[in-house]
Amino acid sequence: MVRMVTIEGVAPVVQAPMAGGVATPELVAAVCDAGGTGFLAGGYLTAEALAERIAAVRARVRSAYGVNLFVPGERAADESVAAYREVLAPRAARFGVKLRTGDLYERDDWEAKVRLLVAEPVPIVSFTFGLPPAGDLAALRAAGSTLIATVTSVPEAVAAAEAGVDALCVQGPEAGGHRATFRVQDTPGELPLPRLVGAVLRAVRKPVIAAGGLRDGRDVAAVLRAGAVAGQSGTAFLLTDEAGTSATHRTALSDDRFAETVVTRAFSGRPARGLRNAFVDAHGAEAPPAYPQVHHLTAPLRAAAARAGEPDSVSLWAGTGFRAARSGPAAAVTRALLDGAGGTAG
Repeated sequence: MVRMVTIEGVAPVVQAPMAGGVATPELVAAVCDAGGTGFLAGGYLTAEALAERIAAVRARVRSAYGVNLFVPGERAADESVAAYREVLAPRAARFGVKLRTGDLYERDDWEAKVRLLVAEPVPIVSFTFGLPPAGDLAALRAAGSTLIATVTSVPEAVAAAEAGVDALCVQGPEAGGHRATFRVQDTPGELPLPRLVGAVLRAVRKPVIAAGGLRDGRDVAAVLRAGAVAGQSGTAFLLTDEAGTSATHRTALSDDRFAETVVTRAFSGRPARGLRNAFVDAHGAEAPPAYPQVHHLTAPLRAAAARAGEPDSVSLWAGTGFRAARSGPAAAVTRALLDGAGGTAG
Protein backbone atom coordinates (compact mmCIF):
# COMPACT_ATOMS: atom_id res chain seq x y z
CA MET A 1 0.00 0.00 0.00
CA VAL A 2 1.30 3.48 -0.83
CA ARG A 3 1.81 5.48 2.29
CA MET A 4 -0.20 8.68 2.66
CA VAL A 5 1.30 12.10 3.30
CA THR A 6 3.02 12.50 6.63
CA ILE A 7 1.62 14.42 9.57
CA GLU A 8 3.62 17.61 10.01
CA GLY A 9 6.13 17.19 12.81
CA VAL A 10 5.22 13.58 13.64
CA ALA A 11 8.07 11.06 13.59
CA PRO A 12 7.59 7.40 12.58
CA VAL A 13 7.68 6.46 16.30
CA VAL A 14 5.22 8.08 18.71
CA GLN A 15 5.19 7.67 22.48
CA ALA A 16 1.63 7.17 23.68
CA PRO A 17 0.10 9.77 26.02
CA MET A 18 -0.27 7.57 29.10
CA ALA A 19 -2.37 9.32 31.75
CA GLY A 20 -1.95 8.84 35.47
CA GLY A 21 1.62 10.10 35.73
CA VAL A 22 3.49 7.74 33.38
CA ALA A 23 4.08 10.26 30.57
CA THR A 24 6.31 12.66 32.49
CA PRO A 25 7.84 15.74 30.86
CA GLU A 26 11.19 13.96 31.16
CA LEU A 27 9.88 11.00 29.16
CA VAL A 28 8.40 13.24 26.47
CA ALA A 29 11.64 15.21 26.17
CA ALA A 30 13.79 12.07 25.99
CA VAL A 31 11.64 10.59 23.23
CA CYS A 32 11.69 13.83 21.24
CA ASP A 33 15.44 14.27 21.67
CA ALA A 34 15.98 10.75 20.32
CA GLY A 35 14.01 11.46 17.14
CA GLY A 36 10.52 10.31 18.15
CA THR A 37 7.38 12.28 18.96
CA GLY A 38 6.45 12.45 22.62
CA PHE A 39 3.02 13.11 24.08
CA LEU A 40 1.97 14.58 27.40
CA ALA A 41 -1.22 13.17 28.90
CA GLY A 42 -3.69 15.84 29.95
CA GLY A 43 -6.17 13.34 31.39
CA TYR A 44 -6.82 13.56 35.16
CA LEU A 45 -4.84 16.81 35.43
CA THR A 46 -6.12 20.28 36.21
CA ALA A 47 -5.40 22.91 33.60
CA GLU A 48 -2.83 24.44 35.96
CA ALA A 49 -0.98 21.15 36.38
CA LEU A 50 -1.03 20.56 32.64
CA ALA A 51 0.38 24.05 32.04
CA GLU A 52 3.32 23.24 34.33
CA ARG A 53 4.09 20.06 32.42
CA ILE A 54 3.85 21.81 29.07
CA ALA A 55 6.23 24.50 30.29
CA ALA A 56 8.71 21.81 31.36
CA VAL A 57 8.57 20.18 27.92
CA ARG A 58 8.69 23.48 26.06
CA ALA A 59 11.88 24.43 27.91
CA ARG A 60 13.65 21.27 26.72
CA VAL A 61 12.15 20.27 23.36
CA ARG A 62 12.72 21.93 20.01
CA SER A 63 10.86 19.43 17.84
CA ALA A 64 7.13 18.78 17.67
CA TYR A 65 5.41 17.22 20.68
CA GLY A 66 1.79 16.62 21.58
CA VAL A 67 -0.76 17.00 24.35
CA ASN A 68 -3.64 14.56 24.69
CA LEU A 69 -7.03 15.47 26.17
CA PHE A 70 -9.87 13.26 27.40
CA VAL A 71 -13.16 14.34 25.85
CA PRO A 72 -15.91 14.42 28.51
CA GLY A 73 -18.51 11.70 28.09
CA GLU A 74 -22.08 11.21 29.11
CA ARG A 75 -23.22 10.72 32.70
CA ALA A 76 -24.09 7.15 33.72
CA ALA A 77 -26.78 6.19 36.23
CA ASP A 78 -25.68 6.96 39.79
CA GLU A 79 -27.48 3.86 41.07
CA SER A 80 -25.10 1.51 39.30
CA VAL A 81 -22.11 3.32 40.76
CA ALA A 82 -23.58 3.17 44.26
CA ALA A 83 -24.11 -0.57 43.91
CA TYR A 84 -20.50 -1.05 42.81
CA ARG A 85 -19.35 0.98 45.81
CA GLU A 86 -21.02 -1.54 48.10
CA VAL A 87 -19.29 -4.40 46.30
CA LEU A 88 -15.88 -2.76 46.74
CA ALA A 89 -16.35 -1.66 50.36
CA PRO A 90 -14.77 -4.74 51.99
CA ARG A 91 -11.65 -4.50 49.82
CA ALA A 92 -11.36 -0.78 50.54
CA ALA A 93 -11.69 -1.40 54.27
CA ARG A 94 -8.78 -3.85 54.10
CA PHE A 95 -6.60 -0.97 52.91
CA GLY A 96 -8.04 1.46 55.44
CA VAL A 97 -9.67 3.79 52.92
CA LYS A 98 -13.19 5.08 52.45
CA LEU A 99 -14.70 5.18 49.00
CA ARG A 100 -16.19 8.47 47.85
CA THR A 101 -19.92 9.04 47.88
CA GLY A 102 -22.06 11.61 46.11
CA ASP A 103 -21.69 12.84 42.56
CA LEU A 104 -18.49 11.47 40.99
CA TYR A 105 -19.10 12.77 37.48
CA GLU A 106 -16.83 15.56 36.26
CA ARG A 107 -15.53 16.94 32.94
CA ASP A 108 -11.78 16.61 33.59
CA ASP A 109 -11.38 20.42 33.56
CA TRP A 110 -12.07 20.29 29.81
CA GLU A 111 -13.05 23.91 29.23
CA ALA A 112 -10.03 25.29 31.10
CA LYS A 113 -7.65 22.98 29.23
CA VAL A 114 -9.02 24.09 25.87
CA ARG A 115 -8.60 27.73 26.89
CA LEU A 116 -5.02 26.97 27.94
CA LEU A 117 -4.14 25.33 24.63
CA VAL A 118 -5.75 28.13 22.63
CA ALA A 119 -3.89 30.80 24.59
CA GLU A 120 -0.58 28.89 24.65
CA PRO A 121 -0.66 26.58 21.61
CA VAL A 122 1.31 23.36 21.36
CA PRO A 123 2.31 21.71 18.07
CA ILE A 124 -0.11 18.76 18.31
CA VAL A 125 -3.34 18.17 20.25
CA SER A 126 -4.93 14.73 20.27
CA PHE A 127 -8.27 13.59 21.69
CA THR A 128 -9.36 10.38 23.36
CA PHE A 129 -12.91 9.18 24.15
CA GLY A 130 -14.67 11.02 21.37
CA LEU A 131 -14.75 14.25 19.42
CA PRO A 132 -14.71 17.75 20.92
CA PRO A 133 -17.45 20.25 20.11
CA ALA A 134 -17.01 21.90 16.72
CA GLY A 135 -16.26 25.25 18.34
CA ASP A 136 -13.39 23.81 20.38
CA LEU A 137 -11.93 22.10 17.31
CA ALA A 138 -12.12 25.37 15.40
CA ALA A 139 -10.43 27.32 18.19
CA LEU A 140 -7.57 24.83 18.54
CA ARG A 141 -7.12 24.72 14.77
CA ALA A 142 -7.04 28.51 14.59
CA ALA A 143 -4.37 28.50 17.31
CA GLY A 144 -2.18 26.52 14.92
CA SER A 145 -2.20 23.03 16.45
CA THR A 146 -2.36 19.85 14.39
CA LEU A 147 -5.45 17.93 15.57
CA ILE A 148 -5.55 14.14 15.92
CA ALA A 149 -8.57 12.04 16.97
CA THR A 150 -8.13 8.58 18.49
CA VAL A 151 -10.50 6.03 16.94
CA THR A 152 -11.16 2.32 17.39
CA SER A 153 -13.42 1.56 14.42
CA VAL A 154 -14.25 2.61 10.88
CA PRO A 155 -17.47 4.47 11.89
CA GLU A 156 -15.50 6.46 14.48
CA ALA A 157 -12.85 7.23 11.86
CA VAL A 158 -15.47 8.47 9.41
CA ALA A 159 -17.04 10.69 12.08
CA ALA A 160 -13.64 12.12 13.01
CA ALA A 161 -12.75 12.82 9.37
CA GLU A 162 -16.07 14.55 8.85
CA ALA A 163 -15.39 16.69 11.94
CA GLY A 164 -12.28 17.98 10.19
CA VAL A 165 -9.38 16.68 12.26
CA ASP A 166 -6.01 16.55 10.53
CA ALA A 167 -5.17 12.92 11.29
CA LEU A 168 -6.30 9.80 13.11
CA CYS A 169 -4.70 7.64 15.75
CA VAL A 170 -6.13 4.19 15.03
CA GLN A 171 -6.08 2.09 18.19
CA GLY A 172 -6.26 -1.67 17.85
CA PRO A 173 -7.40 -4.23 20.42
CA GLU A 174 -3.82 -5.04 21.42
CA ALA A 175 -3.30 -1.62 23.04
CA GLY A 176 -2.68 -1.24 26.74
CA GLY A 177 -4.75 1.08 28.90
CA HIS A 178 -8.12 2.47 27.94
CA ARG A 179 -9.75 1.57 24.67
CA ALA A 180 -10.71 4.89 23.13
CA THR A 181 -14.29 4.11 22.14
CA PHE A 182 -16.38 7.23 21.60
CA ARG A 183 -19.14 5.96 23.91
CA VAL A 184 -18.54 4.54 27.39
CA GLN A 185 -20.96 1.66 26.93
CA ASP A 186 -19.57 0.50 23.59
CA THR A 187 -17.79 -2.85 23.39
CA PRO A 188 -14.51 -2.26 21.54
CA GLY A 189 -13.84 -4.22 18.38
CA GLU A 190 -11.37 -7.06 17.99
CA LEU A 191 -10.11 -6.48 14.44
CA PRO A 192 -6.29 -6.80 14.60
CA LEU A 193 -4.43 -3.53 14.19
CA PRO A 194 -2.98 -4.00 10.66
CA ARG A 195 -6.41 -4.96 9.31
CA LEU A 196 -8.07 -2.10 11.18
CA VAL A 197 -5.57 0.36 9.72
CA GLY A 198 -6.32 -0.93 6.23
CA ALA A 199 -10.07 -0.67 6.76
CA VAL A 200 -9.79 2.90 8.03
CA LEU A 201 -7.57 3.97 5.14
CA ARG A 202 -10.08 2.56 2.67
CA ALA A 203 -12.86 4.56 4.32
CA VAL A 204 -11.20 7.96 4.86
CA ARG A 205 -8.47 10.07 3.32
CA LYS A 206 -6.59 11.03 6.46
CA PRO A 207 -3.07 10.15 7.61
CA VAL A 208 -3.05 7.48 10.30
CA ILE A 209 -0.95 6.71 13.36
CA ALA A 210 -1.29 3.04 14.31
CA ALA A 211 -1.38 2.10 18.01
CA GLY A 212 -1.63 -1.19 19.86
CA GLY A 213 0.76 -4.00 20.72
CA LEU A 214 3.81 -2.58 18.94
CA ARG A 215 6.70 -4.32 20.70
CA ASP A 216 9.67 -3.41 18.52
CA GLY A 217 10.80 -1.81 15.30
CA ARG A 218 9.56 -4.73 13.24
CA ASP A 219 6.04 -4.13 14.53
CA VAL A 220 6.35 -0.44 13.67
CA ALA A 221 7.58 -1.37 10.20
CA ALA A 222 4.57 -3.63 9.72
CA VAL A 223 2.07 -0.84 10.38
CA LEU A 224 4.05 1.50 8.13
CA ARG A 225 3.74 -1.05 5.36
CA ALA A 226 0.01 -1.25 6.10
CA GLY A 227 -0.26 2.46 5.29
CA ALA A 228 0.26 4.22 8.61
CA VAL A 229 2.61 7.19 8.79
CA ALA A 230 3.74 6.28 12.32
CA GLY A 231 3.48 3.62 15.00
CA GLN A 232 2.52 4.58 18.55
CA SER A 233 3.56 2.63 21.63
CA GLY A 234 3.10 3.17 25.34
CA THR A 235 3.91 -0.22 26.83
CA ALA A 236 7.41 -0.16 25.34
CA PHE A 237 8.18 2.88 27.52
CA LEU A 238 6.64 1.71 30.82
CA LEU A 239 9.94 0.50 32.29
CA THR A 240 12.14 3.31 31.03
CA ASP A 241 14.06 5.47 33.47
CA GLU A 242 12.06 8.61 32.71
CA ALA A 243 8.58 7.06 32.90
CA GLY A 244 6.45 7.80 35.97
CA THR A 245 5.38 4.15 36.26
CA SER A 246 4.91 3.20 39.91
CA ALA A 247 7.25 0.71 41.58
CA THR A 248 4.32 -1.68 42.06
CA HIS A 249 3.45 -1.53 38.35
CA ARG A 250 7.09 -1.97 37.29
CA THR A 251 7.53 -5.05 39.45
CA ALA A 252 4.31 -6.64 38.19
CA LEU A 253 5.39 -6.30 34.55
CA SER A 254 8.16 -8.84 35.15
CA ASP A 255 6.33 -10.97 37.72
CA ASP A 256 5.47 -14.44 36.40
CA ARG A 257 2.22 -14.37 38.41
CA PHE A 258 0.87 -11.87 35.88
CA ALA A 259 1.17 -13.78 32.65
CA GLU A 260 -1.58 -12.28 30.51
CA THR A 261 -3.51 -9.13 29.77
CA VAL A 262 -7.28 -8.75 29.67
CA VAL A 263 -9.75 -5.99 28.90
CA THR A 264 -11.77 -4.95 31.94
CA ARG A 265 -14.05 -2.19 33.22
CA ALA A 266 -13.23 -3.03 36.85
CA PHE A 267 -11.03 -0.04 37.63
CA SER A 268 -12.55 2.83 35.65
CA GLY A 269 -15.88 1.80 34.12
CA ARG A 270 -14.36 1.99 30.63
CA PRO A 271 -12.85 -1.03 28.88
CA ALA A 272 -9.10 -1.02 29.38
CA ARG A 273 -6.35 -3.58 28.86
CA GLY A 274 -4.03 -4.48 31.70
CA LEU A 275 -2.40 -7.35 33.51
CA ARG A 276 -4.92 -9.83 34.82
CA ASN A 277 -4.94 -9.75 38.63
CA ALA A 278 -7.23 -10.65 41.54
CA PHE A 279 -9.17 -7.37 41.33
CA VAL A 280 -10.02 -8.00 37.68
CA ASP A 281 -11.09 -11.56 38.39
CA ALA A 282 -13.24 -10.54 41.34
CA HIS A 283 -14.90 -7.42 39.96
CA GLY A 284 -14.61 -7.35 36.18
CA ALA A 285 -18.12 -8.71 35.67
CA GLU A 286 -19.67 -6.35 38.23
CA ALA A 287 -18.27 -2.98 37.17
CA PRO A 288 -20.84 -0.72 35.49
CA PRO A 289 -20.10 1.20 32.27
CA ALA A 290 -19.77 4.46 34.18
CA TYR A 291 -16.78 6.68 33.41
CA PRO A 292 -15.28 8.72 35.02
CA GLN A 293 -17.35 7.81 38.08
CA VAL A 294 -15.87 4.34 38.57
CA HIS A 295 -12.38 5.75 38.03
CA HIS A 296 -12.89 8.23 40.85
CA LEU A 297 -14.57 5.62 43.01
CA THR A 298 -11.63 3.20 42.86
CA ALA A 299 -8.88 5.86 42.91
CA PRO A 300 -8.23 5.88 46.69
CA LEU A 301 -8.27 2.09 46.84
CA ARG A 302 -5.79 1.84 43.97
CA ALA A 303 -3.52 4.48 45.51
CA ALA A 304 -3.47 2.71 48.87
CA ALA A 305 -2.72 -0.64 47.22
CA ALA A 306 0.14 0.89 45.22
CA ARG A 307 1.65 2.39 48.36
CA ALA A 308 1.39 -1.01 50.04
CA GLY A 309 3.06 -2.71 47.08
CA GLU A 310 -0.03 -4.84 46.48
CA PRO A 311 -0.35 -5.42 42.71
CA ASP A 312 -3.54 -7.47 42.97
CA SER A 313 -5.60 -4.35 43.74
CA VAL A 314 -3.99 -1.93 41.27
CA SER A 315 -4.73 -1.19 37.62
CA LEU A 316 -1.67 -2.53 35.81
CA TRP A 317 -2.26 -1.15 32.32
CA ALA A 318 -0.22 -2.89 29.63
CA GLY A 319 -0.57 -3.97 26.03
CA THR A 320 -0.30 -7.50 24.70
CA GLY A 321 3.43 -7.05 24.03
CA PHE A 322 4.29 -6.16 27.63
CA ARG A 323 6.94 -8.89 27.97
CA ALA A 324 9.04 -7.03 25.41
CA ALA A 325 9.25 -3.86 27.54
CA ARG A 326 12.81 -3.06 28.60
CA SER A 327 14.29 -0.89 31.31
CA GLY A 328 16.86 1.81 30.62
CA PRO A 329 16.86 5.25 29.02
CA ALA A 330 13.83 6.17 26.92
CA ALA A 331 16.19 7.44 24.23
CA ALA A 332 17.55 3.93 23.73
CA VAL A 333 14.04 2.47 23.40
CA THR A 334 13.09 5.20 20.92
CA ARG A 335 16.17 4.68 18.79
CA ALA A 336 15.68 0.93 18.75
CA LEU A 337 12.10 1.37 17.52
CA LEU A 338 13.20 3.89 14.88
CA ASP A 339 16.14 1.77 13.70
CA GLY A 340 14.01 -1.38 13.47
CA ALA A 341 11.29 0.40 11.55
CA GLY A 342 13.68 2.12 9.18
CA GLY A 343 15.62 -1.05 8.57
CA THR A 344 12.64 -3.08 7.37
CA ALA A 345 9.94 -0.66 6.27
CA GLY A 346 9.22 -0.44 2.58
